[in-house]
Amino acid sequence: MGDRINHSASKAMSFSEELPQLLATPSPLIRKFISLLEPVDDARLDAMAQESQRLTRLHFGKTIRLFAPIYLSNECINNCKYCGFSRDNPIIRTTLTVDEVVQEARYLYDLGLRSILLVSGEHPKFVTDGYIQECLDALHSFIPALGLEIGPLPDDRYSEIVHHGAEQLAVYQETYNREVYEQLHTAGMKKNYDWRLDCPERAYIGGFRRIQIGALFGLAPWRQEAMALATHIEYLQKHCWKSSISVAFPRMRPYAGNYEYEPDTQLMLNDRNFVQLMCALRICFPRIGMSISTREPEFMRNGLMHIGMTHMSAIARTEPGGYTGVGRQSAHHTIHGNQVALDDSQKDEKVTEQFSISDHRTPAQVVAAIEAAGLEPVWKDWDPGLDVM
Repeated sequence: MGDRINHSASKAMSFSEELPQLLATPSPLIRKFISLLEPVDDARLDAMAQESQRLTRLHFGKTIRLFAPIYLSNECINNCKYCGFSRDNPIIRTTLTVDEVVQEARYLYDLGLRSILLVSGEHPKFVTDGYIQECLDALHSFIPALGLEIGPLPDDRYSEIVHHGAEQLAVYQETYNREVYEQLHTAGMKKNYDWRLDCPERAYIGGFRRIQIGALFGLAPWRQEAMALATHIEYLQKHCWKSSISVAFPRMRPYAGNYEYEPDTQLMLNDRNFVQLMCALRICFPRIGMSISTREPEFMRNGLMHIGMTHMSAIARTEPGGYTGVGRQSAHHTIHGNQVALDDSQKDEKVTEQFSISDHRTPAQVVAAIEAAGLEPVWKDWDPGLDVM
């Protein structure tokens, strides 16, 4: 797919340039979407849920695709006020070696996982050029579906990464509200709102067959975020149509430096509105994938299986080496870009997680819940041998 650079996504203007006008004069589809987000009574919400389920079964059958993340590094050059990996947080950090990444992947493989998302903080000094490629090279012989959630790159770098075996890229804008974005991102490469917003288009040009986007709900008013997210989906379906587009719905969770996090009720997407948003997206975009992570508690994930979810994480640890404990021997602090040894009181502490998860079930328990719902868990739906493009 790396040869697919016919530049269907090449245009006079990028999405970041078009977004203000698209929001000011929404398309008929986006107007319909906005109407579906208006407050509704229980009967109307139930009708939306039934229609969402019908469309999901029509286009995806009764399947739930399973995956798991592997966190490669919690080093980061960015200051993001909502993230545990933020560079000024005095957390315990590490970057896994390629051999340690393989150990984490082998652990997940033995649990049944065949789809893995490699996640990393953004720090070119520690997550160096070539490191991701080495990880992909080491994994693709036994993990058929490899995805990435890393800092944005140029399209030629994406083409190289696809050549090394990656087939999915997940990149979340966090918030589409430019003013809020600038307030939350105070240092590092992530400060560049437009560079991040146009990342899915560069990934498409680079050849990724799956592209996943999303907003981190809880940073700005949720209906505004939802409108911008839907506008982004519509744009990508028009301009990046050879790739499968999916969406995630992460909600703010407690994180390092703020484990007592209390959501702003004016901004937060509550459970009822979460269901309504998922239904509205499915009704307007019946063919997009929808992913629900372990940020959500068990009861929510079980319920959302029936409405619109198409894939979910079967297990998650949000710190490097979280599955097997590897990487602990090289744990340290990072101060002004320099690694500093832990003091004696911290040497037995674990590496810091990005955020706390809500669903702590094992993959076997997740599978049991899927099957109890009358659905089919899918461990593998892709193999590199299928790529004939």
